[in-house]
Amino acid sequence: MEGLKSSEQEAREIVDAIPQTIAVLSPDGQPLYGNRSLLQYTGLTITEVTSAAFRTRVFHPEDVTRLQEERRDALARGVPFELEQRARRHDGLYRWFLVQYNPVRDAQGRTVRWYATGTDIDDRKRAEDRVRNENLALREDIDRTSMFEEIVGPSASLRHVLEQVAKVAPTDSTVLILGETGTGKELIARAIHKRSRRASRAFIRVNCAAIPTSLIASELFGHEKGAFTGALQRRLGRFEAAEGGTLLLDEVGDLPLEAQVALLRVLQEREIERVGSSHPIAVDVRVIVATHQDLEGAVARGAFRADLFYRLNVFPISVPALRHRAGDVPVLVEYLVERFAKRAGKKIARVEKRTMALLQAYGWPGNVRELQNVIERAVVLCDSDTLSIDDSWLTLKAPPPAGEQERAIIETALAATNGRVAGPKGAAAKLGVPRQTLDSKIRALRIDKLKFRPR
Repeated sequence: MEGLKSSEQEAREIVDAIPQTIAVLSPDGQPLYGNRSLLQYTGLTITEVTSAAFRTRVFHPEDVTRLQEERRDALARGVPFELEQRARRHDGLYRWFLVQYNPVRDAQGRTVRWYATGTDIDDRKRAEDRVRNENLALREDIDRTSMFEEIVGPSASLRHVLEQVAKVAPTDSTVLILGETGTGKELIARAIHKRSRRASRAFIRVNCAAIPTSLIASELFGHEKGAFTGALQRRLGRFEAAEGGTLLLDEVGDLPLEAQVALLRVLQEREIERVGSSHPIAVDVRVIVATHQDLEGAVARGAFRADLFYRLNVFPISVPALRHRAGDVPVLVEYLVERFAKRAGKKIARVEKRTMALLQAYGWPGNVRELQNVIERAVVLCDSDTLSIDDSWLTLKAPPPAGEQERAIIETALAATNGRVAGPKGAAAKLGVPRQTLDSKIRALRIDKLKFRPR
């Protein structure tokens, strides 16, 4: 017995001189001793290190739960093993460690002690997370065009949008992008990301309208293993995947009310909780939201939370519909013809004048996305160096009455600006059109500006 105590004392003196954190454990994994580096890192006393609560006090709760069975089984096997887990520093910060367990055996081959040596791998783990997030972003970008044709054109309304992008991109402000389907809201979001300090990190897009209501929380915030039927393993949510980068919540108006509450909490607290866990996780993500819906109207109907709307409406950008950018159509057509012709291996030198007139006169209810489809079809069918389209491609789809749509758009802008037309906060600036143009449209449509002014 004396010999064992003497050898243990000698071993403790040796491990105290080693700069790595080392814990000496009993055969079943209970802590018996911690070296000087371990005490300095954790800020604990030797009594606290050797208590039964050591693991739950030092290691991250998620890792304690995650590794409990694996650690117990490995200790029982009695052969060397290693685990990656987060250890709490004396200042409360968690860092990743590779903990390597090596057994000490007696003359009969029985395990009498374990030496658990910790190596700080936090920088490596963070680098791996960055690569994983960026790979996720790249996978999501497969088959997506990297071109910005939706925001090509010389119109004043589009220039106004791009000026807003340039102003807000360097900040971390939440941006609300409004516009009809097919106007290029996602590409405006990508333009903001590319011009921000987060440009080198992930850009993650989530289509809120495409996720079943029961899975929205899991999709956004992730879940723990066993959190619900079918949750066979832990899954990171989109917020964690976008760490350090930008998260676009497309069609945010389709989020159910319970998800709206959770999103508001994330925006305010800058932390999430995975489904099945009660431990908050800090996130550093720039949030951009987009919708084709009238969110103010949804608030009035009780379908969208007012507090979330005000939190999202920090910097609104309205993307104009293509029918309000008729001057951009020739530029877009020229660009798209060149792009699709190159892809098809064709040389198309010009666009028939009559075809260009048809394209400019059409209402484009599907906006630039519809224009893309028409041009691609025309290029595929083109047998000469002159592009033309069949009238029926456009006339088969009767666009909504332009007057009704214009009235709705103008009235929405007037409501948002309390009936003000001119000035930097007026409806003309909001719509990106000259004040005189908007005034003439208001007169032509017989819109009463006074009814939008506060009483």
